[in-house]
Amino acid sequence: MCKDGEFDGRDLPRFNRRQFAALSGSAALVACTGMDGGAGAALGEAVRGPSLAESSVTIATPDGQADAFFVHPASGRHPAVLLWPDIAGLRDAFRMMARRLAERGYAVLVVNPYYRDVAGEQFEDFAAFRAGGGFDKVGPWRGKHTAEPIMRDARALVGWLDRQASVDTARGVGTQGYCMGGPFTVWTAAAVPSRVEAAASFHGGGLVDEGNSLSPHNLFEQTPDTAYLIAIAQNDDAKDPEVKTVLRRAAEAADVRAEIEVYPADHGWTVPDSPAYDRAAAERAWMELMELYTAELS
Repeated sequence: MCKDGEFDGRDLPRFNRRQFAALSGSAALVACTGMDGGAGAALGEAVRGPSLAESSVTIATPDGQADAFFVHPASGRHPAVLLWPDIAGLRDAFRMMARRLAERGYAVLVVNPYYRDVAGEQFEDFAAFRAGGGFDKVGPWRGKHTAEPIMRDARALVGWLDRQASVDTARGVGTQGYCMGGPFTVWTAAAVPSRVEAAASFHGGGLVDEGNSLSPHNLFEQTPDTAYLIAIAQNDDAKDPEVKTVLRRAAEAADVRAEIEVYPADHGWTVPDSPAYDRAAAERAWMELMELYTAELS
């Protein structure tokens, strides 16, 4: 899990929207069209373009109104992906990552994980998170992210996705999470096991909580049809080398497909505005994610 002081001494990158688009690998990422019809109230006016449709939406959950970003190909029906951001929340880094996924043929929802307390973007990027005392600010919000509320969210969010005209409900749902969002992917799969067929955690924290029946590693047996990609940062592994072993044993005992790997990169390496961003390692993780989704959601 990302912790205060973890990035001390590192340069904190600042990116504008054009640089994010370049990092995402396609100039088309900034050309998007308005969202098609469906449940959810539009919060912002959509930008028009030739290939993607995107909008800000609100989604009713048992705990309130969750605001989120939704992007998908402008035509056709596609597998849905629920993307859980890292500790700094919904921001341009994750909007651009979602657009890149949408370009590959997925309908992607990125939720504001802190919607119970605040709506909208709280930090422009990770540098703003650090400069604005982000760890202290989000502490009380993050404390509410236990298994039960995230599983309630997952049921509501996947249900919303399944009502969208752009989502192909005959194909499975994917979910991916970063940092604190890592365990959310397993909770999502356990909450909606009949729909979630692929789950990926990147430098996720809290995947093993011994003695907790709802620890992600204890929920593999509830998700027999879900395939997992769990990518662990090398510095997280150095701090707790038993996590990978416990996860592998749990996956084997539950007879679930799970690729569990320690990457030669530090916590946060996949997120473009992270001080630990490693483009080569991030692209490798992207390719492994695409292989997972191609195999499980096609």
